[in-house]
Amino acid sequence: MKLPPALHLRDFNLYWFGVVFSQIGTRGTVAANLYQVYVISGSTTITGLVGMAQAVSLLILSPLGGAYADRLDRRRLLQATQLLALVVAGALAVLTEAGKATTPEVLVCVLLTTAAGTFDQPARQALIPAMVPRKELPQAFALLNPSRELAVLLGPALAGLLIATHGPGLMYAVDAATYAVLVVVLGLIRIPRLVPEARHLSVWRSIADGAAFVKGRPVVWLMMSLDLSATLFGAYRVVLPALALTVLHAGPTGYGLLSAAPSAGALIATYPVYRVMARSTTLGKVVLLASAGYGVATLALAQSPWLPLALASGLLIGAFDALATTIRQAAVQLETPDTMRGRVSAIYQMASRGGPALGDVNIGWIAGFLGPIAALSLGSFVPIIYAGLHYLRSSRVSRYSVAEVQAEHP
Repeated sequence: MKLPPALHLRDFNLYWFGVVFSQIGTRGTVAANLYQVYVISGSTTITGLVGMAQAVSLLILSPLGGAYADRLDRRRLLQATQLLALVVAGALAVLTEAGKATTPEVLVCVLLTTAAGTFDQPARQALIPAMVPRKELPQAFALLNPSRELAVLLGPALAGLLIATHGPGLMYAVDAATYAVLVVVLGLIRIPRLVPEARHLSVWRSIADGAAFVKGRPVVWLMMSLDLSATLFGAYRVVLPALALTVLHAGPTGYGLLSAAPSAGALIATYPVYRVMARSTTLGKVVLLASAGYGVATLALAQSPWLPLALASGLLIGAFDALATTIRQAAVQLETPDTMRGRVSAIYQMASRGGPALGDVNIGWIAGFLGPIAALSLGSFVPIIYAGLHYLRSSRVSRYSVAEVQAEHP
C-alpha cells in the first residue's frame, strides 16, 4: 500500500511520533490524577474537581495561549510548555513517592499542567502547516487525529498497569519522560520561524483581532458551531456509567468496553477518513453528513436495549466524530493565515475541548431529571437537526470546497 505523502516528510514524522508519545503519557496522568484524588479523599464530588481544574485553565487561558502562539517562535513556545509540564509531573511523582501528596497539591498540579496545555495546543495546531504542503494539509490532519484516540485507549490502560504495579507515582515519572522526548523531537525538526505581523500590538489587542477574524470568517465559526451542537447536546460519556449499570446491566466490564468503543471506532475509521480527505473536494457536505451521523449513532446508543448494539453504536460515534473533527480542523487551518493561526486555534480549542466539559454538565443535569435515556435521546436530535438545516438550505458550510480554498489561498 502506498504511504500517504505526509509520511514521507521527515519533520512531520518526527513531530507525529513525539505528539503521540507525549499524549499517551498525558492521558495516563489524567487517569492517575482521578484515581489518586479518589483514594485520598474517598469522595466522587472532590474527584470531580479534577475536571473543574482543567475547565478553568482551558476557558480562561486559551485566548492568551493563542495570542502568544502568534507572537513567539512556536517551536520554542512548545518546548517551554513541555518543560513546565515535565517539572510539574516530576514534582508530583516525587511527592507521591514520598507519601506527601494531598488532594490540593494534586489539583494544583492538574491546574498547572492544563495551563501549560492551553498554550501548547494552539501552537501545536498552528505548527503543522509549517511542516506540510498546503495541498496535503487535510490528509495530515487525518493522520494526526487518530493519535488522540490511540492515547485515549493506551494512556489509561498504561496508568492502570503502572498503578497496579507500583502506584500513581510511577505513571507521573513516565509522563515526565514523555515530555522530555517531545522537547528533544521539537529540537530536531526544521521549520521556518514565524514573522509576527503586528508584534507591537498589545496581547489583548491581539486576542481581540483573533476574535474579529473568526467573526468575519463564517466557515470558521460555523464549523465551531457544528462542533458545539454535538458536544453540548450529544455528550454521551457522562451517562455511560448509568447506561452500563442500570439500563444494560453490564457491570464495570461493560462500562469499560463502552468507554473504549468510540476511540476504537475512530481508530478503525482512520484509513477511510484519510481516503475521504484525500479524494473528496466537497468536504462541506461530508462534514454535515458526519455530524448528523454522530447524532444518529448517539441516539442509537441511548436507545440500545442490549450491550452488543450499544458497542456498535459507540464504534459509529467514534468513526463519525473522527471524520467530522478532521474536516473541521483542516478547514480552520486552511481558512486562516499563518500569522493568525495561534489565536484562531485557541478559539477553536475553547469549542472543541471546552464543549465536551460543558456538555457533560448539560446532559448530566438533564439526566438527573429525565433519566439517561431521555436526556441523551433528546440531545442527539440537536446535531441531526442542525446539520440537516445546513444541508437543506445549501449554507456556506454545505458549499465548502477544499479546492476553492486552495485556489483562493495558494
